[in-house]
Amino acid sequence: MLLLLLLQISGSCLWLGRGEVVTSFEHSCPQFFFKETPPNEALEPNSPARICQRYKNKYYFATLYDRDRRIPVYSAYLYQPGSGKRPKTWMVEPQLMGSVYPSAMMREWVLENYYNVTLGQISKSQAVLVDYKNLTGLNRGHLNPSGHHADNSSRTATFTLTNIVPQNEKLNGGAWKNYEQQIMIKKTQGCATTYVIVGAVPGNNYIAGGRVNKPSHLWAGVCCEMGSNEELKAWAVIAENDRNDVQLIPLGDLEEALTELYGRDRVSLFDRDCPRD
Repeated sequence: MLLLLLLQISGSCLWLGRGEVVTSFEHSCPQFFFKETPPNEALEPNSPARICQRYKNKYYFATLYDRDRRIPVYSAYLYQPGSGKRPKTWMVEPQLMGSVYPSAMMREWVLENYYNVTLGQISKSQAVLVDYKNLTGLNRGHLNPSGHHADNSSRTATFTLTNIVPQNEKLNGGAWKNYEQQIMIKKTQGCATTYVIVGAVPGNNYIAGGRVNKPSHLWAGVCCEMGSNEELKAWAVIAENDRNDVQLIPLGDLEEALTELYGRDRVSLFDRDCPRD
């Protein structure tokens, strides 16, 4: 067992600098952002973690994670829907405990049994499964939904606890589901490449004994490249997390709303070439 552990940790060290928790999205997984430009720092929490979400030796999306509130600030991905089953296995991010741990997401029990870590160590800076048990009126709400991906591996990669927030169950199964499954299909007609950023605004309430923040709002911004003529279009949605209602708005209106909600510098979600009106 000790030899196995040493080999696994040694192997993970070979990926330092390319590991899951990175210092810069631009240098590690820029492909998930329009013109390789992540949102500006106006959304950044006090204790951020930039995660290039890695599964089976491949990056599938990027997440800015709030270690203190134990929720994602946003997840960025390419919209590439396809057929397939919804996964059921939830995973966590080992490198939130330190860079010596594997760069790929994995299940809690694997870390506990093969890497000699405790659930307490895992849960120090991220949510764990027990945090989302016995919820009342809330669901585990994906930011980056599995249904927006084309195959089993990419769908499974979305089932990391760093990609979910406590979401109102009526919103999750109602208006937000309609946005994910209906609005996106209609709005992306003619899009060759669709860049999506979905985020959560921290709220004043918590679950799991104060461990995991319940967001006040959920939002999404989309920038679409239209075929070969270099035409661009954009749109956005925002929803209060205690109401079953989603507003479809221009991207510029979303950035203004987030600027007001965060009360910091002006928010910019995409490169300036993405249309705001």
